[in-house]
Amino acid sequence: MRLAATMALISAVLAGGTAAAAGPETVTFPGRDLTLSGVVFRPDGAGPFPAVVALHGCAGLGKERLDPRYRDWAETLTGKGFVVLFPDSFGSRGLGSQCRVRPRTVSAERDRVADADAARRFLQTQPSVLPDRISLLGWSNGGSTVLWTVRPQARIERGSPDFRSAVAMYPGCARLVPRAWSSRVPILILIGGADDWTPASACEQMVAGARGRSARATLEIYPGAYHDFDAPDRPIRVHSGLAFSADGSGRAHTGTNPAARADAFQKVPAFLAR
Repeated sequence: MRLAATMALISAVLAGGTAAAAGPETVTFPGRDLTLSGVVFRPDGAGPFPAVVALHGCAGLGKERLDPRYRDWAETLTGKGFVVLFPDSFGSRGLGSQCRVRPRTVSAERDRVADADAARRFLQTQPSVLPDRISLLGWSNGGSTVLWTVRPQARIERGSPDFRSAVAMYPGCARLVPRAWSSRVPILILIGGADDWTPASACEQMVAGARGRSARATLEIYPGAYHDFDAPDRPIRVHSGLAFSADGSGRAHTGTNPAARADAFQKVPAFLAR
């Protein structure tokens, strides 16, 4: 029943908006202990193409249609010749938004790491995908999952090509600082200097601590930008009742920063294409 409900939701998601190139389409694939569902966007043509596993934030893929931010990214990346797969970590488990849920039953450091690895392995079975050119991209809670996934000790499945590179958009870095975080693949981290949901200062400390024992980690901090700076046409607003925030109040700002958004849409595809 959970899978049927999830597929119905994804079908509704796909009905909203214009498809990018040859996508989107619904897929299912085996996860660690469940069947995962997801949405795939493909470029025109037979390929094979490089690919991106794209991890949604704590709100999920979208309520009735795909979040416009994810659709924008999918269309941008397919336009650059990438296959893009969004695994639905929450919907596949019968869950909605987790932004105000604490403790969370689906953890970034375990469950979603397994989901990301399962999505990579699924893409590597696709004739249209280059199996050694799959990268990882995530936003907020999905960005935190990226950070956990690329740790040297987090590799789950051996015997197949690893992620080639990774991008984390405004991830939560605080829990990884005392764990001596490092990355086994090149990683780009983009975050707003005014982010009061997942503060940039923790990411600065995390990246600085990894120098000399990590693959290349690049941190870009956008002055004055809040969480969700890359969302299209999203007015600045304050959210309350959040499970986590920088000051522990459960309040944080989100909204578009046009300059940061434009820069991210230039930097990310170029980084993933290396």
